[in-house]
This record gives sequence, C-alpha cells and structure tokens, in this order.
Amino acid sequence: MQLNTRMILPPDFDSKKQYPVLVYLYGGTHAQLVNNTWLAGAELWMHHMAQEGYIVFTVDGRGSANRGFAFESAIHRRVGDVEIEDQLAGIEYLKAQTFVDPARIGVFGWSYGGFMTTSLMTRPESKDVFKCGVAGGPVIDWRMYEIMYTERYMDTPQENPEGYAKNSLYQYVDNLAGRLLMIHGTSDDVVLWQHSLRYIRECVRRGKQIDYFAYPEHLHNVMGKDRIHLFEKIERFFNENLRDAKVARP
Repeated sequence: MQLNTRMILPPDFDSKKQYPVLVYLYGGTHAQLVNNTWLAGAELWMHHMAQEGYIVFTVDGRGSANRGFAFESAIHRRVGDVEIEDQLAGIEYLKAQTFVDPARIGVFGWSYGGFMTTSLMTRPESKDVFKCGVAGGPVIDWRMYEIMYTERYMDTPQENPEGYAKNSLYQYVDNLAGRLLMIHGTSDDVVLWQHSLRYIRECVRRGKQIDYFAYPEHLHNVMGKDRIHLFEKIERFFNENLRDAKVARP
C-alpha cells in the first residue's frame, strides 16, 4: 500500500548531516494534509521550522480523505490502530534515510492529531520512537466526544465496547517516557477540557510528569493574536527537547 507523504528540508540541507524530525499529523477522517497544491498543503510555520533546522514530515495514513471508501473506512470501530501502523511505516522510511537522526524525532498534532500524538507517545506499538510530542486539544476517551462524529466511526459504546476500551488513552499513561506537552483551550466546545484534565489527574496518580498549558477562554483552536503565543510555545518546546537536546547514544 502506498501512502502519500510530504517532507520539507532545511534550506541549507546537507545530506551528510543528521537532522531532527518534526512529524506533523492529523490522522482523522475528512482530512487530507498532503495534496497537489501550493506548498503541497503545508502551512508556512512548517517552512519556518525547516529554516530552524528541522525536517518536517507528514503522512496521510488510512482514515484520511480522497483515497476511496476502503482506505478511509479502515478505521471503522477501531480508531487509532491502523493510523498508528501507517505513522510508524512513515517512521521506518525516515530512519532509512542517512540524513535523519533517529534519536531526535518529535510529533505534533491538534484535535484528532492530539489524540494521535498522545497515542504515539504512550501506546506500546510506538514505544521509544518519539523523543517528545505536543498534543493540542486532544481526544483522550471517545466516550466523551460528540456523538454525531464518534458513533459514525465507532458505533455506540454498547455495540463496540472493545473498540472504545482499547482507544481510551488513560490506560496507557504508565507508558509515557518522553516529554509530552498537552495544550487545551479552557472553553473548548468540541473536545471538552475534561479530556486533558482527567489525563493530568491520571498522570499525577501514577507519578508521571507531563507538561501542560491552558489557553483561558479559547475554544477548540487558539486564534487571534494568542496564536502567535501558541506557536512560539510549541517551537520553544521542540527546540529545548528535540533540536538542542543532548541525546545519549549507544
């Protein structure tokens, strides 16, 4: 199966060097991040991050749009499974490139992408793959998400108890090893604030450290002038924990 990808290289790219990688993802339905348009669908902040010394990488895995019914419906009743498989396939491709530093790979996503980031930082399938991650407005437990969206892809909790149980991320908190920054708007009316608040509670109960930041009065997306603050925070986090971090090597 062929997956569409986008890779943005630093403007002074040298194939003899090794670079940190920032994986940006969404992973959910009705979304296509890689397309045949201006900048291949990339936002300008991604090019800014490339100018700061990162390789910025995106994979449109199964579940994303415009690849046919079978491709998109592969996540039915099991969101978070095949999406992880496809992201890890992208990581294997990255690691095969001599200019990629396999010890410095980070991940960032918002909403469904926040769910995917938290999944990739904690699910056993992706153990020790990512050094750090930023999860914005993350869905943590699909039983708490809006019915219209969730039951379209997961059926009801009564019809699919195994699926809901497997993709609830509270149970994977003990696996958190890298640095995870979780961000949420306090007035989020799409992914309720309780998702990440309960996640923090589980981290505290289990003795796991997590970085957390709340944007007061913001809805699901941090907009307006505060968005500058948001992306400054994200960039600083990756610089400190990925680009400029000292990595122990075998």
